[in-house]
Amino acid sequence: MLDIINVTRAFDGQAVLRGINLPVDQGEIVCLLGPSGCGKTTMLRIVAGLEHADGGDVRINGNSIMATPVHQRDFGLMFQDFALFPHMNVAENVGFGLRMRPVADDQQRVDEVIRLVGLAGFEQRDVGELSGGERQRVALARSLAPRPRLLMLDEPLGSLDAALRTRLVVELRQIIKQIGLTAIYVTHDQEEAFAIADRIAIMNAGQIEQVTIPEDIYRRPRTTFVARFLGLNNIVPVERSQNGVAHTPVGTFEVPEKSEALLVHPLGIHVVDSGRGMLDGEIEERVFQGDSYRMRMRHESGVRFTFHIPSFAALVPAEGETIAIKIDREMILPLRESPA
Repeated sequence: MLDIINVTRAFDGQAVLRGINLPVDQGEIVCLLGPSGCGKTTMLRIVAGLEHADGGDVRINGNSIMATPVHQRDFGLMFQDFALFPHMNVAENVGFGLRMRPVADDQQRVDEVIRLVGLAGFEQRDVGELSGGERQRVALARSLAPRPRLLMLDEPLGSLDAALRTRLVVELRQIIKQIGLTAIYVTHDQEEAFAIADRIAIMNAGQIEQVTIPEDIYRRPRTTFVARFLGLNNIVPVERSQNGVAHTPVGTFEVPEKSEALLVHPLGIHVVDSGRGMLDGEIEERVFQGDSYRMRMRHESGVRFTFHIPSFAALVPAEGETIAIKIDREMILPLRESPA
């Protein structure tokens, strides 16, 4: 449906996008995830037509839209600042989205999208009387009213508190899927991305480091940046790698490919009795997190491992205690320094 092909952009000689390639299928929600300044909003603005690219192409159904004016692209836009009109009520704000691209029976369409976002009965309310979550729904309804072929959302929940974001991101996905809309969603919040996306593209310094389904992003990051960005910091340097064996400060490991580092995924770490094939170390940190304790163990080599133990476990090691851990071999993952 949408194809982003080798898109580049620089500001004042500084590369912001470095050859972005990303296909988006019809009805798919793709999330651009990454830290501030990685280029994700610039990429979205280029697709929207609000920013020009220095090179590359953006195509819809095989046809380039690079020369198509913003108002002719039939895209819906939603930003962190909802930009609602305080002098208009809910219905008038939603109907404003139809002024540039009217549809048959505008009032019926306004009523339809207001019901879709769960605000039936709020049509005559002043937007100043609404909660943050309700204003977000009004902004969404306004974006959906003209029946866009692509919906683009840039940190749409960023101004809301954490508990409300957790609830609304699930509802937002349900609404987008209910109407079969294709969407690009920009965020710096990994939990938000996991909740809404069919696929996630993690960006760093103007490049896509990895793009795949949320489960694979978390369980099998491919680069050190992706691992660290997701909070997976059990990264062991590889001193040398040959014949499928990686030599590290904590031992040797069989890996399927040449690696610059290894990720010991916290999901694969288990506290056990000392024995052959185990790694010993001292607990440096124990942090209670409600349903679990976050533990950090320091191996004699200086390498640290972070993992979780359920808070209801019969035995939770104390800080300063020496323990042994066992690592599931399938959770020792090869990492590259860059996506290339």
